[in-house]
Amino acid sequence: MDFVTLGLIVFTSLLVYAHYRFTKKSLNVPPCPVRPWPIVGHLLTLKADQRPQLQQWREQCGDIFSIYLGSKLLVVINDFDLIRDTFVKRADDFSDRPIMFIDENMGDLGRGIVFTSGQLWKEQRSVALSTLRKFGFGKNILAERIQEEVSHYLDQLKDSGGKPVDIKRITIESTANIICSILTGKRFDYNDTTFQRLLLEIEVFFSSNQQAAVVTFFPFLKYLPGHQKLVQNVKSIINIMKDFIVKSKDKDPEDNFIASYVAERDSRIASGETTTMDEMNLLRSVFDLINAGTETTTTTICWFVLYMLNYPQVQKKIYDEINTQIGSGHVPGIQDRPKLVYLNAAIKETQRLASILPQSVVRICSKTLNIRNYTIPEGSFIAPNLDSVLLDKNIWGSDADVFNPDRFIDAKGQLKKPEEFIPFGVGRRVCLGESMAKTELFLYLSSLIQRFHLLPVHPDQPPPMDYIHGITMIPKPYQLKLIERNHT
Repeated sequence: MDFVTLGLIVFTSLLVYAHYRFTKKSLNVPPCPVRPWPIVGHLLTLKADQRPQLQQWREQCGDIFSIYLGSKLLVVINDFDLIRDTFVKRADDFSDRPIMFIDENMGDLGRGIVFTSGQLWKEQRSVALSTLRKFGFGKNILAERIQEEVSHYLDQLKDSGGKPVDIKRITIESTANIICSILTGKRFDYNDTTFQRLLLEIEVFFSSNQQAAVVTFFPFLKYLPGHQKLVQNVKSIINIMKDFIVKSKDKDPEDNFIASYVAERDSRIASGETTTMDEMNLLRSVFDLINAGTETTTTTICWFVLYMLNYPQVQKKIYDEINTQIGSGHVPGIQDRPKLVYLNAAIKETQRLASILPQSVVRICSKTLNIRNYTIPEGSFIAPNLDSVLLDKNIWGSDADVFNPDRFIDAKGQLKKPEEFIPFGVGRRVCLGESMAKTELFLYLSSLIQRFHLLPVHPDQPPPMDYIHGITMIPKPYQLKLIERNHT
């Protein structure tokens, strides 16, 4: 280590410490659970699994507390009422997104849907939603497209022949195909080389996402060899996206999202409108939609199956409901959703208890503001802790840590819709694909339980309900047996 590098480290350390002392004393920021370290802040204090740690810090500090990631201040918001007051009632103040590490490697900063802010975000989100509605979002036409893909999915599962199988890979292939077919107008064969390469890169991307978040807070790490792999991963996905756009943009706008976006952009430019629609925003929007339309649905399905293996009485009750309400000779359709109350309750309970995106999406404070008499300085990061709501025993009862679909069914046998059920986030940044995800989960899981009996590999030893802590909470890999039901 040369003297220049050493000097920079010492100087940065002093700056971080001075920043902490200044903001803590003069601005009255929310309390820190422990004093941050120089340079790294609380990075060395955070555990690999932060969920119980954040709960402990909430008990120590209250519903709002601070964490320093390097010199960046991250304010964590707990409690349903406080989360709603902050991100819904004060949405104008807390809807912007920070520039993340991956943005720096996409050729331009702050593009697309997920990590944009202000007018650019409003237009891109509006365009994406209106375009997706053309292709069936919220309509039966999308359900029909999903149902067709579910049929392929079930056939793939049947090929396991009742032998132990990990369904995650097959599930990723299937859910990714739905969003890819909307974006490009083409359904991929599961063995397609480009499609398989895309799925591999997406899996790498999500497994490295927490690492990428660290680079966002400590930019100098991007020069280390390990983090260069992240850059190459993002560039590989971008190149596949570019190929999708080249092959799809000149098709009929009624055929796919990409062509429809290009046609709308050209129309606005021709009419003299000022627009943010361009090639870079299209590229990033495709990137955002594929990631959003694949990972969370796949993860939720894998959690649901894991719960079925651990709670066989719930699986039986769902199957009996399907048999009674629909029968074995009819494939469940979206029109059957109101009939399958217990299945819908089990899906909701999966989303609640698994809480796969506990910190939701991080926002950035666009100006210095106050929350509960604490100062949130301009440029601070702020995030809702959804675990503080979805796992709260004051809301869900003393058995909140137990899988129990009945908590979503009222005394009349109807499905409850509690306002505290917020697995898709809150405020303006609520998940763009919420309606699609709900449709997918119902159609995939109703058909899966109707056709297969899900069994653990070892009859008396279901796989543990452990998870890998990342940006999303992914179940640890497990196998099961899918025994085709005898419908005679």
